[in-house]
Amino acid sequence: MLAASCCDRRMCVCPGPRRIAIPVRSSRLPLLSDAMPAPAHLFPLIRNCEISRICSTVCYCHHKHLCCLSSHFAHSHFRYAPQKKFAALYRPKENFNHFIHARDYASTPQRFYLTPPQVNSILKANEYSFKVPEFDGKNVSSVLGFDSNQLPANAPIEDRRSAATCLQTRGMLLGVFDGHAGCACAQAVSERLFYYIAVSLLPHETLLEIENAVESGRALLPILQWHKHPNDYFSKEASKLYFNSLRTYWQELIDLNSGETTDVKEALINAFKRLDNDISLEAQVGDPNSFLNYLVLRVAFSGATACVAHVDGVDLHIANTGDSRAMLGVQEEDGSWSAVNLSYDHNAQNEHEVERVKMEHPKSEEKSLVKQDRLLGLLMPFRAFGDVKFKWSIELQKRVVESGPDQLNDNEYTKFIPPNYHTPPYLTAEPEVIYHKLRPQDKFLVLATDGLWETMHRQDVARIVGEYLTGVHHQQPIAVGGYKVTLGQMHGLLTERRARISSVFEDQNAATHLIRHAVGNNEFGTVDHERLSKMLSLPEELARMYRDDITIIVVQFNSHVIGACQNEEL
Repeated sequence: MLAASCCDRRMCVCPGPRRIAIPVRSSRLPLLSDAMPAPAHLFPLIRNCEISRICSTVCYCHHKHLCCLSSHFAHSHFRYAPQKKFAALYRPKENFNHFIHARDYASTPQRFYLTPPQVNSILKANEYSFKVPEFDGKNVSSVLGFDSNQLPANAPIEDRRSAATCLQTRGMLLGVFDGHAGCACAQAVSERLFYYIAVSLLPHETLLEIENAVESGRALLPILQWHKHPNDYFSKEASKLYFNSLRTYWQELIDLNSGETTDVKEALINAFKRLDNDISLEAQVGDPNSFLNYLVLRVAFSGATACVAHVDGVDLHIANTGDSRAMLGVQEEDGSWSAVNLSYDHNAQNEHEVERVKMEHPKSEEKSLVKQDRLLGLLMPFRAFGDVKFKWSIELQKRVVESGPDQLNDNEYTKFIPPNYHTPPYLTAEPEVIYHKLRPQDKFLVLATDGLWETMHRQDVARIVGEYLTGVHHQQPIAVGGYKVTLGQMHGLLTERRARISSVFEDQNAATHLIRHAVGNNEFGTVDHERLSKMLSLPEELARMYRDDITIIVVQFNSHVIGACQNEEL
């Protein structure tokens, strides 16, 4: 994550007259040092009178240079990088410059912390749990259930999540979706992708039955059983449009029937590519309804990455497009935990991905394809849904924008053509699919957007989730790195660790527990309530500067069922 760049490792922001002072604390994720605005909108449990009492001081900037931002900021932290006169389009908030030109105030420093109930209220606001039903007292599924949660940094949050049971075929689908340039594309993909996957997996006879039911006006066979948090909504206005596009897809599958059994990997790839194609086509065709017309354009011009798991018995497929990740938690014979990657990031850090992009374009473009670790110097993920600015020809972009609604035509970003744009498309939504056959030692799967992986190493994720699910903690020596720790401080660390173990079950959701660590871990790897309170207290104008949206799904596997399946094959 990005650190504020100042000579004393601190950054000061002063957006208004009422402030609270926060002492500096060294950490892997630096916090505001001298002052920050009182985020009253984040504290529903604190009454107005209490806010007034808490925020009775104003802030004091010790040095003007503390208000400077790192020059590395723009290119390291956002999906889109600023381009000179278009830099304003990429700022997280319209009033961001106000923070840079801050004024000096005088005050006496005062500490402020959220109470544990207030922290829990924020962390648990979006948590969801599902347990797979048992049949005759025995769970015959390889999945025991899953926990999911989200913690916003953007306002509104740009991440989405989905989970559903396939009713006409076997298995479960689970996925996380990370939006950029808005949440419209991530929202659409979270609603639609699983239907495309389910339809791709259906046998020919079932597709015919569904089409005949539509033709005759009969009730359709349910394809998916959704497992949704109340905040995970569907767009009712676009449901008819989405259904018509899906129907066109299954009609083509009926016409192209080869009589062969559907391959899961092929079905996943086809579903991803077809949905992205439909998103593009809907934006080009438009809609007579002005609301839908603007919606389909917003979806197409924004973008989203996707990481989806399909679990059927011992067969686990991960389809990934972009830089969200899937990780398997494995329990070793000695009880310790290890992490197995089941996806690869599609970005500039992946040499194979960079080579793929270069192979798809003329050699004359080799130097301009990837600049500052971004596609065409702008986009961080090299694969994504939507983002038609990296897929359509310049002529098509101009035609759609000019004939579109005023909101689109007046938007500088939609009219902006990426530099060195010669041989589109530069971006694809085709996923990379990895297959893994589950073993009894494979205890859980973590799907998460990059907001988690930017703050935690996969091995730490495996250990924290594994210890949470089993309740067994393997204590490691406390690592203090290069810090000078007194005997009293070490005693405090050991006391904190003991308290953390005794209170581990305050979280009833594994994803919530993981977010607590991702946001609240200090340099010694333990959850620091003071730090957690500070991070959750950041107002939306600043939160995005220190972390991204975090969305996590933790899937727990049934080792007994997996072991029984393994024995049957021997």
